[in-house]
Amino acid sequence: MSRPFRGYDSDRDSHAEIASRHPLVVIIGAMPDPSQSESSTSRRNRDRRGSAGPLSWVALILAIAALALAGWTFYKSEMSSTPTYTDTQRAEAKVKVCGAADLVRRGVSLNTNLQPAGGPEDVTGSLAVAANARVALSNGGQYLLAQLDPATPTDLADVMRKFANNLMDIGAAATAGSQNADPEQAARLRDADTANATIVELCK
Repeated sequence: MSRPFRGYDSDRDSHAEIASRHPLVVIIGAMPDPSQSESSTSRRNRDRRGSAGPLSWVALILAIAALALAGWTFYKSEMSSTPTYTDTQRAEAKVKVCGAADLVRRGVSLNTNLQPAGGPEDVTGSLAVAANARVALSNGGQYLLAQLDPATPTDLADVMRKFANNLMDIGAAATAGSQNADPEQAARLRDADTANATIVELCK
């Protein structure tokens, strides 16, 4: 019995021959040790944390220093913006405002105690007297405030402002029809008398 004929396949035979002469060799590298990878990662994280620590402290110190510098600058600016006056300037300011208070006091007293030329029945005269009194009160208060010098001693300046505002309040209320016997107007008059007495003492 004859064997079946096998044709020659030049390509297949040549490939087989090359394969037999040069066997395929596959080199598989060693897999990294997971524990070594994790340890190196942890080491890098520790290095980062270690390097960030000093930088954080430096940033904190710089922030505190900047805040302290800003506070000192504000304090110095406030101190430099507060004017200082000599004893002579304060004394001159006191004389000036005390003289103004005396002038206003005399003007208010004069105009609030006038009597109508025609007597109580003189309506026109009564209205004129009342108008003069209100003008003396309002203008007197404004004049006092205008005469206050920045060098005026603080205690005197405070009571002078109170007295001036009292005078203007009394004049405004009188213009609106308030009578001296009205409770609120009577309280204003008492406050003005108290402030005036304090001014007299401070101006001695």
